[in-house]
Amino acid sequence: MNSRTLLRLTFANTASAVYLGLVGVSVVFEGVAALVSDPGIVGIWPFLLTAPCSLLAAGAVGAIGGIHASVWFLVGGVVVSALVQSFVLGALVETLRGRRRGATRPSRV
Repeated sequence: MNSRTLLRLTFANTASAVYLGLVGVSVVFEGVAALVSDPGIVGIWPFLLTAPCSLLAAGAVGAIGGIHASVWFLVGGVVVSALVQSFVLGALVETLRGRRRGATRPSRV
């Protein structure tokens, strides 16, 4: 797999773009809520939108750094989780499109 295919599957399809947009909106909303007032439980949405990868990353950060781990490790985990899941979503869409195209093609003999 070359870098062009990787970028195409991660960013250049509708499903991945919508997913990354939702994650981006939740992160921006969390940032605005933190700047304006106490964000409360708003910060859970980026983790839920990128679950299960972000929860695994948060568990790894907690196991390595404990309670004193930097918040930037958690932010990095959410970013990496969103990109990994966007790639998987793009690959799934590509696979399903390929199967659909293959089923509608007439067979050549």
